[in-house]
Amino acid sequence: MEEFSLKTEIFAGAGALSALEKFGAKRLLLVADPYFMKNGTAKRVADLAKAEQVEFFDRVQPDPTVALAAEGTARMNEFRPDLLVALGGGSAMDCAKAMAYFAQNSVRLVAIPTTSGSGSEVTNFAILTHGKAKHPLVDEKLRPAAAILDSDLLTQLPPGLIADAGFDVLTHAVEAYVATGAGMFSDMYARESFRIAYAVLPASYAGKTEVRLRMHLASTMAGIAFSQAGLGLCHAISHSLGGMFHVPHGRLNAILLPAVVDCNAHKSASRYAELARCAGMAGSADAVALRNLKNGLLRLRRELGLPQTLAQAGIPSRKLTENMPMIIETVLEDPCVETNPIKVEEFLIRRILGEVAGHG
Repeated sequence: MEEFSLKTEIFAGAGALSALEKFGAKRLLLVADPYFMKNGTAKRVADLAKAEQVEFFDRVQPDPTVALAAEGTARMNEFRPDLLVALGGGSAMDCAKAMAYFAQNSVRLVAIPTTSGSGSEVTNFAILTHGKAKHPLVDEKLRPAAAILDSDLLTQLPPGLIADAGFDVLTHAVEAYVATGAGMFSDMYARESFRIAYAVLPASYAGKTEVRLRMHLASTMAGIAFSQAGLGLCHAISHSLGGMFHVPHGRLNAILLPAVVDCNAHKSASRYAELARCAGMAGSADAVALRNLKNGLLRLRRELGLPQTLAQAGIPSRKLTENMPMIIETVLEDPCVETNPIKVEEFLIRRILGEVAGHG
């Protein structure tokens, strides 16, 4: 039996931020990074809620730590908001989700993504960093009550961020489509997300703001898909390397994904071929469509100016070798490996890392 539910209310389009007033907040806590406080966006968003009291937690940094989430939770317990708003990319949403999860009182969480990548605005996932490892949290309490997808927030995105985040969307869709938890509903969202993202990501990267709402929607659809179906080995390795070397998550996915597709192909070739065809990468035989998918990902990676190897991304091969035991341990402990289409073992991780290491 297949079971599917979407508990997050979604408001999408230009001016969608006006939906904040619908929540009737009296005490609002807005979580963001210092950039949005300095440029006035955080205050402008908070004002739209028309709350009687507003406070800001603006200490969000990339790869939020357990300590940062604890600090934010203490702030919540002191202020006791009736509405928690996360404004920003995946890091702001991860931090806010953890705060809501660990707080003493339940609170509605509204997620407002400002990048098109993590899909966190509709998922029951959050990622916190502790030491040199990223730890995924998975719980229904982490799923936001609402997501606001306002294209007006996307006009000033830098190209590098578009590339990193965009490849995260593609990876979510690809991994969800072949994950062991995939079903008809998640497949529908994953296929459409991959088709849209593959088509419009180059235009968004080139500065065409009119396509960015479509990319935003693709990100959310991918989030719906993987939250239902699960992810896989690409994300597990990316979490491990990201926690250790602090390379952006989407950039790591871009480097790893073609190699992971190769490894999973003997089990999932027909599924990968379906994705390739839906995105216009023709091939009547599965083997041809699979080759076209991998080549299409490699070509897009180059077009977006992303690194081809871990060495090019700033992770020297000697550092990989030195930290290999810890990398393997954290990958095997990551819940994403549980839904990878083939069983993940040490030799597989070493094979993929060997393929993408590069020289340096």
